[in-house]
Amino acid sequence: MKKIQLCSVALLATLAVGCSFNARSAEDYASETTALLKTKEAQLKGCYDEVLKTDPKASGVVAVHFTVAPKTGEITDPTIDKDATTAPEALGQCVLDAMAGLKLDPPDARTGKASFSYEFAPNEPAPAG
Repeated sequence: MKKIQLCSVALLATLAVGCSFNARSAEDYASETTALLKTKEAQLKGCYDEVLKTDPKASGVVAVHFTVAPKTGEITDPTIDKDATTAPEALGQCVLDAMAGLKLDPPDARTGKASFSYEFAPNEPAPAG
């Protein structure tokens, strides 16, 4: 099995008009968004396995920025942070594809601006003996 590590999430919630929806704390927002993104780990592992078929030493970080829309909870506008991304382009595209259609449920009253990074690395062989 290959290692896919969810490295970090930084989430900044901004106020939105209205108060008929949840208003999570910054910590809850980050925790629940991380849990939502973790639901795509199997899909990301599959993408990484495909990349490893052509480059067995492929590794690196994919850093993304995105918005969590108020009222709907939809993840919108995911983009690759090219300055912080070191993984092959195919892995970056896989991360963006995996984020399509994700929704935080229940939605929040505030817009969330987030940065998240995934680290891809082949597992080291276990020592013999």
